[in-house]
Amino acid sequence: MKKHKESSLAMDIIGLQNSIQKRIGGALSIHGIGLSEYLVLHQLFIAPNQKMRRIDLAERVGLSPSGITRLLNPMEKIGLIEKEDNPRDARVSLVAFSKAGKRVYEEAQISFQHASAALFEPLNSKQLGVFSDLVETLT
Repeated sequence: MKKHKESSLAMDIIGLQNSIQKRIGGALSIHGIGLSEYLVLHQLFIAPNQKMRRIDLAERVGLSPSGITRLLNPMEKIGLIEKEDNPRDARVSLVAFSKAGKRVYEEAQISFQHASAALFEPLNSKQLGVFSDLVETLT
C-alpha cells in the first residue's frame, strides 16, 4: 500500500505544480512574460555579473540545451536579454540582462511575490515552515 500512497502523492504534487504555473504565470502575464521567462531572468539576476553561459542557464531552469535556445531567441528579439561573446572562449556565448529585461524582472518580481503569498495563504506559519522543509528535503 505504501507505493499507492507515493503515487497518489506524486499526482497531488503534479496538480500543485499546475496550480503554481497557472497562478504565478497569470500574475506574470501582465509584464509580458511567462513563468519560464521569469525563471531565466531570475537566474540572470542572481548570477555573478548578471551573466551566464547558456548551458548553465539551461541546467538551472531545467531545460535541455535546445529548449533553452528556443526560449532565449524570442527573449532576445523582444529585448529582455542580450547575447555576448565570451572573452575566454569564442565557442561559448554568454546570456546577459538587457536594461529592459532588468526593469521587467524587477517589476515582475513584485507580482511573483504577491502571487506566491496568495498561493500559500491557506497555510499558517508553522505549516508553511514544515512544507518548506519537506520540499527542501526532496530537492
